[in-house]
Amino acid sequence: MKVSEALESRLSVRSFLADPVPVETIRAILETAKRAPSGGNLQPWQVYVVTGAKLTELKALIQSRLGVTPKGEGTEYHIYPPDLSEPYNSRRFRVGEQLYAAIDIPRDNKFGRLLQFARNFELFGAPAALFFAIDRQMQQGQWADLGMFMQSIMLLAREYGLDTCPQEAWAIWHKTLGEFLGIPDNLMLFAGMALGYREADHPLNHLRTERAALEEFTTFFGD
Repeated sequence: MKVSEALESRLSVRSFLADPVPVETIRAILETAKRAPSGGNLQPWQVYVVTGAKLTELKALIQSRLGVTPKGEGTEYHIYPPDLSEPYNSRRFRVGEQLYAAIDIPRDNKFGRLLQFARNFELFGAPAALFFAIDRQMQQGQWADLGMFMQSIMLLAREYGLDTCPQEAWAIWHKTLGEFLGIPDNLMLFAGMALGYREADHPLNHLRTERAALEEFTTFFGD
């Protein structure tokens, strides 16, 4: 598969088949993804891979806590800036509306939207979860490195016929995940990622988010 094909076919899948992903495949993806660029070769990422019975246990644990604290434990960082300016605020609003419209959940159905949000913590049915953490001493440059590492994983997954959903939503359960996975105190949980095989017919997996025109974000100098 060409890189361009992987980029074009990658999307945040929100409904997976239950078919298991071989651990050997996950190992192969991570082994290649570690070549992602890293300033100063710091390689600031730590990955926790959860499958099988351990993943079932984690899902049950989160489910038991969702009823008490549906908004989780709070995050250690802002997933989005508190006061988004334009055009970013409109873009975020637009994709939310498209997502819920695809599964017929109107804006006034707050409970339905909350249930859909809670599906994040079922990994949308994916059989494998990857959780990413970064050393607390790292700064913006190293967070960018972590993002490039995650992107490399997502593109490599397409090469293996797999799909992903990067999920910053898991940051609201950083305390629970820290205890469950044994994440040391010097690391901060950044995000999770669902990994598995796409349910092709699910309407959410046909949602293609919009992208700005090249002229909106690029300035050319020279000939």
